[in-house]
Amino acid sequence: GASSLPLGTTTSTLPHSSRGATMASRGWRRPLASLPALALAFLLLAVAAAAAGSPDRTAASRPPLVLPLTLSYPNASRVASSRSRRGLAEGGHPSARMRLHDDLLTNGYYTTRLYIGTPPQEFALIVDSGSTVTYVPCASCEQCGNHQDPRFQPDLSSTYSPVKCNVDCNCNSDKSQCTYERQYAEMSSSSGVLGEDIVSFGTESELKPQRAVFGCENSETGDLFSQHADGIMGLGRGQLSIMDQLVDKGVIGDSFSMCYGGMDIGGGAMVLGAMPAPPDMVYTHSNAVRSPYYNIELKEIHVAGKPLRVDPRIFDGKHGTVLDSGTTYAYLPEQAFVAFKDAVTSKVHPLKKIRGPDPNYKDICFAGAGRNVSQLSEVFPKVDMVFGNGQKLSLSPENYLFRHSKVEGAYCLGVFQNGKDPTTLLGGIVVRNTLVTYDRHNEKIGFWKTNCSELWERLQSGGAPSPAPSSDPGSQADLSPAPAPSGLPEYDVGLIAVYMSINVTYPNLKPHLHELAELLAKELEIDSSQVRLMNVTGQGNSTLIRWDIFPAGSSNSMSNATAMVSSTLLWTISVFFFFAK
Repeated sequence: GASSLPLGTTTSTLPHSSRGATMASRGWRRPLASLPALALAFLLLAVAAAAAGSPDRTAASRPPLVLPLTLSYPNASRVASSRSRRGLAEGGHPSARMRLHDDLLTNGYYTTRLYIGTPPQEFALIVDSGSTVTYVPCASCEQCGNHQDPRFQPDLSSTYSPVKCNVDCNCNSDKSQCTYERQYAEMSSSSGVLGEDIVSFGTESELKPQRAVFGCENSETGDLFSQHADGIMGLGRGQLSIMDQLVDKGVIGDSFSMCYGGMDIGGGAMVLGAMPAPPDMVYTHSNAVRSPYYNIELKEIHVAGKPLRVDPRIFDGKHGTVLDSGTTYAYLPEQAFVAFKDAVTSKVHPLKKIRGPDPNYKDICFAGAGRNVSQLSEVFPKVDMVFGNGQKLSLSPENYLFRHSKVEGAYCLGVFQNGKDPTTLLGGIVVRNTLVTYDRHNEKIGFWKTNCSELWERLQSGGAPSPAPSSDPGSQADLSPAPAPSGLPEYDVGLIAVYMSINVTYPNLKPHLHELAELLAKELEIDSSQVRLMNVTGQGNSTLIRWDIFPAGSSNSMSNATAMVSSTLLWTISVFFFFAK
């Protein structure tokens, strides 16, 4: 385990890595490295209205730290709308929430904002329960990519101090400062020096800023170099983990929770520290000695009520069954994957089996299921994960499927074979619309189906969060995602403004703007005359573009229903634009 290594030596990691060893494991199931492709992700929709109207431990008494999770699209800047925030009156614990919109097909990872130094320097960090180090690019880094925020400048922080070389750490060449190194299975790596400074978590938390040790990167390779997020927030087990440091100081309880939104609705938040658990939360034991990762005791997987015909010990190979917030999809050992694939396929006879969206991958996809996620349980079977204590977590189709990006109403299995690795790796797709509590102190992990998009709003209003609605009123197991909020006021929309940030220089992009407009119109199923280029701004190696979507024909407005459909499509569509060399 990581605890047996010298301070800062955190090499090797999960199969497919906690960062998602292949691009597939973090939603990057595209040939971005081998093709001159450009992923265009839509950052912000500004709608202009034409008409007005628009409990186990005493640790629970310690203040939990609540951080908003911010959606980050691959190679795209995050633009988050400003929202009012207030404390959560839940036993006097501070909290905050930020409504998010995500789609695991296009989303690369979730990030949260961390502030380091005095005065604070802001960073967007991937929340990763499979990593044990928190690190950001250092100003002196000679091999770091172009990330979202400026690099950390130790000289500008009056509270920064290097972690001096000692017998418990690896040291730099002149033996003056401790170093760290993080290597991942997909051949990316991060290395640098260890520093200590004031770390704060924004206005959403009442927890006071704390001194913490973190990595200041001097070198990045692979996906770490090319990703847009600044770095990693390590939530795993280990002395450099931000969780371990805060717990050791006694400022939070030894527990943290995450809640990821569903296939269409999005949303999410993270709580560092203990929080009251719902009475019907499903738990499984998590053995800290079993592996350095957060493992669970998975014994069986049932499809449509029938267990897979595999030896239960198959889920206990190598690291066992690992739950990792930094991985997008789920990965099973070969025998279990084949059994799962066959079981699901045998239950979807009315659907047509089709090719996946990417010819480089042999995805298992089905057409004809319709766009309504809440009705997928009528077509796809229920899946149950049975734990060692007999409790089970029931999965809705959105917990093992992802949308086909090229065929409407088609879905693909988000469960894959984990190569020849016997570890079972469960990523974010499995816990969509599920509150997951990593209760480290009591060595257990809890699951509770709910609408993560509305979780914090319900808590703030003083009511308990509600579980996701069941298609069977008498069943507590068959939980499908909660519907999108309704009751929007009626108004007419004059236009929809779309902002794109593209990691291509303006001179290279300029010849293709017309083609890009045509692709945008095609994806939205509107006339190309409705898509107008309003502004283009070059920003170094990136280009910021504003498009306006106008009403059809001579109309001065579109209904809010039409606008909402267009907005939803804009949030869920990623356009991949190919350039000739």
